[in-house]
Amino acid sequence: MSLGKALFRCIGALLVLMLLAAGTFLLEPLWVADNRIRYKLWRQHVRSESIEIDGNRVHYFEALPSTSPNAAGAGRTLVLVHGLGARGEDWSPLIPSLASAGFHVYVPDLLGYGRSAKPDVDYSIPLEVKFVANFMQALQIEHADVGGWSMGGWIALKLAVNRPWLVDRLMVFDSAGVYFPSTFDATLFTPTDSTGLSHLIARLTPQPKPLPGFASRAAIKHLQENAWVVKRSMHQMESGRDLMDFRLADIHQPTLVVWGKLDRLIPLAAGEQIHHKIAGSSMLIVEGCGHLTPSECWRPVLHGMIDFLTADPPLAGVEKTVAGRSE
Repeated sequence: MSLGKALFRCIGALLVLMLLAAGTFLLEPLWVADNRIRYKLWRQHVRSESIEIDGNRVHYFEALPSTSPNAAGAGRTLVLVHGLGARGEDWSPLIPSLASAGFHVYVPDLLGYGRSAKPDVDYSIPLEVKFVANFMQALQIEHADVGGWSMGGWIALKLAVNRPWLVDRLMVFDSAGVYFPSTFDATLFTPTDSTGLSHLIARLTPQPKPLPGFASRAAIKHLQENAWVVKRSMHQMESGRDLMDFRLADIHQPTLVVWGKLDRLIPLAAGEQIHHKIAGSSMLIVEGCGHLTPSECWRPVLHGMIDFLTADPPLAGVEKTVAGRSE
């Protein structure tokens, strides 16, 4: 075969691969984005694992701590709990850096979410609290620092009250779990068209970016596939049975409350309420950020987490406001 023909075939094969890649991105942009995140985590030595708990397959990420003797978090285990409609990948900006700082990090997909099983259950807060406790037991985690984001914050708060021996230090990020006057209804989280999706995104971030049509359609399809779990979770939360307003005073672990100052989903006032009702808690307010503080503003959040988790004696009553954007 001549050099010219070989080169022509190579260029042709390359063009075919490029067309296939472009087609995959247009048809399944979320699949492409998810696998990009997972590949990046793998490159950063974050393990993707699974375990069976009560007959259900559970997916989780695990990042082993840095072996450096100077690592700030050496010897501490950290469990991070995601929010409504989310999954472990949402913590991806923080996981490798926390491991580098010496923390042994576990990030489960809650029951019904991500790559964990989706059994026919009520998806209540108590059920997910039990799930987190069973997850820790299954992995022989006797106690840990626990962080929860949004609905995950509600789960973490309830875990700290109901099973205090499991929680060393507590962190909540733009947390649900206390009463506040709502300006939206449950349908916000399960949009069926591009207008509804735009409304959801505008609640989550103060700087929403318009999505191209193919990405919008893929996002709506994904949200609808998981809508039944989200609806059951919301039905349980809206009942008010598990609100923590009158239980916050029972939390005695060192606590950090982190909030995006521009959160339009769960307002800063709710975070201040949690802070004031947990004796000795500290608060970190992140300017320029909304409900997605641990991802959109992960750098200042990371610094705040490490400072809080490694302080000896534990921080108490510290209030701080920091600039927010991580880019």
